Amino acid sequence: MSPQGSNNPLRTAVVGTGGIARSSHLPALRTLADEGEVEVVAAVDVDPDAVRGFADKARIPYAATDLDAMLAQVRPDLVVLCTPPAVHREQSVAALRAGAWVWCEKPPCPSLADFDAIEAAEQSGGTGAYASIVFQHRFGSGARHVRRLLETGEFGRPLVAHCQTTWYRNAAYYAVPWRGRWVTEGGGPAMGHGIHQTDLLLDLMGPWSEVRGMAARLVHDVETEDVSTALVRFANGAVGTVVNSVLSPDEVSRIRIDCERATIELTHLYGYRNADWRITPAPGVPEETVTAWRDFGADEPSSHLAQLRALVADIKAGRRHPTSGTGGRGTLEFITALYKSAFTDAPVRAGEIGPGDPYYTALHGGAQGWAPAEARKEEASA
Repeated sequence: MSPQGSNNPLRTAVVGTGGIARSSHLPALRTLADEGEVEVVAAVDVDPDAVRGFADKARIPYAATDLDAMLAQVRPDLVVLCTPPAVHREQSVAALRAGAWVWCEKPPCPSLADFDAIEAAEQSGGTGAYASIVFQHRFGSGARHVRRLLETGEFGRPLVAHCQTTWYRNAAYYAVPWRGRWVTEGGGPAMGHGIHQTDLLLDLMGPWSEVRGMAARLVHDVETEDVSTALVRFANGAVGTVVNSVLSPDEVSRIRIDCERATIELTHLYGYRNADWRITPAPGVPEETVTAWRDFGADEPSSHLAQLRALVADIKAGRRHPTSGTGGRGTLEFITALYKSAFTDAPVRAGEIGPGDPYYTALHGGAQGWAPAEARKEEASA
């Protein structure tokens, strides 16, 4: 099985047939199937009725409740994981060992230890297959345009940044048993909601060097936080703020970057178009330069389709996809550092969290008042 250099469609399996698979992944797969880039050959879910209904409606020939059996019998090229984060490590490793590429919904997995285990499976597999994360906001035309202008220095040095994911989730949202728990949801809004804006911020600004975080549980009866804030210093010297909330009735997702020659702003909610970006020049910037900056070209919204199209092209070309390996790990490391700083009341530097650090294996780090009781018992007996 080697799709690299081949014009054949990638034989694709969808694992997990719930809401995100139906609303985002399947439509994207159907579009690329119509273009001859993929072929959806299997679906897997622990609920036999759900997977059968999903497969029948989408005319997928193979439906099963056993992932290992599907991998052995169907041998897909690409496995799309639409399952909860608690099983992402196990399922990613199984797919990689079977020689399949993986595209995994966010959050990628509950800890850096899990992420590194997935990378180890990539390296030991010997097939060239890798796992990548659904970070679709990197792939809209707006982000591509702004990224290029930042990388080429058109805006001058980035100086100040702000990243905001302020959403609203009520008590009914958290009445679902797996929500608000570390082991099943992977974290609170810093991990499960704001991760997309955080990832886009890091993609545009470059590596971070230091985080100082705060977290609180102000409204909801959950294990995780329901709001967090962070101060961040980037490797290029710029400074920024990150705010994540599920307590905000006026919902918005926003990124703002102030550079020497311009301010770049993105304001949207769950996905953007070119019109959601605004570039404000500093005094003295020539009008023709500003006109060029504001020409975003053809409008490609940020979406699962935009990223999937790029992923399929990368797989066929034998390239590393940007959200795989270190390109995905940096975002998870940042979020881990935010939690560690918030729960220890100390700054955390990039590269600091590794094997032996309690935050390497669990985002709550065993912290009093945050870790579940059973996790604190395990920590004490270790």
